[in-house]
Amino acid sequence: MRTQVGILGAGPAGLLLAHLLRLKGIESVIIERKTREEIEGTIKAGVLEQWLVDLLNETGVGQRLMQEGVFHHGIELRFNERSHRVNCHELTGGKNITVYAQHEVIIDLVAAKMRADGNIVFNAGDVTLNGLETDSPAIRYRNDQTGGFDEVRCEVIAGCDGFHGPSRSYIPNREEYLKVYKYGWLGILCDAPPSSPELVYANHERGFSLLSTRGPEVQRLYIQVDPQDDIDNWSDDRIWTELHARLETRDGFQLNEGPIFQKSIFQMRSFVCATMQYGRLFIAGDAAHTVPPTGAKGLNLAARDIVKLARGITEYYQKGKKELLDRYSALCLRDVWRSEHFSYFMTTMLHRHQEDTPLEREFQLAQLELIASTRAAAASLAENYVGLPLDW
Repeated sequence: MRTQVGILGAGPAGLLLAHLLRLKGIESVIIERKTREEIEGTIKAGVLEQWLVDLLNETGVGQRLMQEGVFHHGIELRFNERSHRVNCHELTGGKNITVYAQHEVIIDLVAAKMRADGNIVFNAGDVTLNGLETDSPAIRYRNDQTGGFDEVRCEVIAGCDGFHGPSRSYIPNREEYLKVYKYGWLGILCDAPPSSPELVYANHERGFSLLSTRGPEVQRLYIQVDPQDDIDNWSDDRIWTELHARLETRDGFQLNEGPIFQKSIFQMRSFVCATMQYGRLFIAGDAAHTVPPTGAKGLNLAARDIVKLARGITEYYQKGKKELLDRYSALCLRDVWRSEHFSYFMTTMLHRHQEDTPLEREFQLAQLELIASTRAAAASLAENYVGLPLDW
């Protein structure tokens, strides 16, 4: 099989790249290790920045997003049993955030790719890359239907295959930065109406909690736990007890309960790979960096990579210029480090740990009070949260 761009991974990054390239007349083939049912059925949270919502609408894949997304003008910080609203809409000149699950974005983009050319190979295994320093690199993979190996010859390879994918390992001169947090999140999905019109980020002596939403009948909530804990130790009753304790306020806030139909624990980390390119290979999204979810940056940061990569590839094919592709990593990493820092800032401001000293607790409260009481601090948080302008 021959194509112009070979893409590893049918997550939001790889699918968005294929979509943007198609609009410029550039062909691509996506190689994905999972089935279509798996990638579309794995429920993941999603908070979309304003510019990304605009991009999806402008490129023709925003119809369901506009119908089913939940649009928030702000967020709520909760500490010392008091609530403080950050009005992102007013502080950023009219920008908002949109709660729209990541797998819904995948469903929309898969549908667009299948309508366009159907060039997604699902359930591909044992992927290897070859010829990255040549003009004709290749992706080799095991074909699930035949049991044999097939190959995609292309001119550019985009590694959008996630943190555990193989593409990053092919960059020999990379430098990796990693911070593993002492915090984990226990996340649940439950059948219940919203308890709050906007996301609530709560700092509490017992630990952090987050009140989010998935729609009018399904809610997503999180509590800070030991990342090594076993989910079997957390009965539904214990989860609700912690949520009530950590989200309570002096004004009688009511948390709506409902049957829990999904729960899991995951580790939090900050990770950056520098550089993000080697030869004809360019990595993007979780293959290149991960952030703790506290700042709601993961999907948005991946999309920022993709906009830059798509522009570089387009310029290469339409004008024969490689300047943007040569600068891809440097251009991306400026946004990456800003988003990594914001996610670190939100995480360390809101989470508690048994090793924290009283001094560190006071530092947290001082930062929260600053945001709650000064427009400048609130505006800085709001601008970062809704998404800074694309750095291009």
